[in-house]
Amino acid sequence: MRPLLIVLQFLTILPVRLQGEFSEQDIGRSLLFYPVVGLLIGIVISLLGWSLTSQSPMVSAILVLTVWVTITGALHLDGLADSADAWLGGIGDKAKTLSIMKDPAAGPIAVVTIVLVLLIKFVMLTVLLSQQNWWALIWSVILARTALPLLFLTTDYVRPHGLGSILKQQQSALHTRRLMLAVAVLALFSIGLFALLFGLVVFLLLRYLMERRLNGFTGDTAGAMVELLEAAILIFFVLF
Repeated sequence: MRPLLIVLQFLTILPVRLQGEFSEQDIGRSLLFYPVVGLLIGIVISLLGWSLTSQSPMVSAILVLTVWVTITGALHLDGLADSADAWLGGIGDKAKTLSIMKDPAAGPIAVVTIVLVLLIKFVMLTVLLSQQNWWALIWSVILARTALPLLFLTTDYVRPHGLGSILKQQQSALHTRRLMLAVAVLALFSIGLFALLFGLVVFLLLRYLMERRLNGFTGDTAGAMVELLEAAILIFFVLF
């Protein structure tokens, strides 16, 4: 239970406040509960969308998106902003890219990227809510957060210290593989093979970009992956 509470405290603004220090083992185990938190967030925004079915799709979409961003504390949007600035400002230079990511100030490219991603989500939500496609909302959040344990399992963490380093060191490869299999089977029966494969292709593309630029990933690029995967999966459900 403690690893679940750790990840709820880290990934959401829910009033979960654990007393005392976390053991590194519990922090490592918390990775296994990322899809569970995705499920909880997905259920919340789907229930909100369902309760707003009498409203116009645009009104419903902006309210759902607002709650979606708020419940996560805009954590992954922050990573997306830092990554966008660093990717443009540090072209061809790993050290410069990592240095820019540490700068808390958001440049124009960060603002534009956030606006574009939120706009994409808003438009996709307008369509999906009008179709009452609750599975699309739920699974976009689950798959995006399931990508994080997979990223930690398959990719090096480039910074020597920090939470990401602890997660990487304490992660159980066996349990993570079992988690991936369980989520894949559930997704296969819920949303089908093509949606699952599409999410995997987007994951592999983003991972490739991280490897090519950084030879690994950071907390910021992991957050960016969550946001981009959510948007991409929503697009898939609208188009297909």
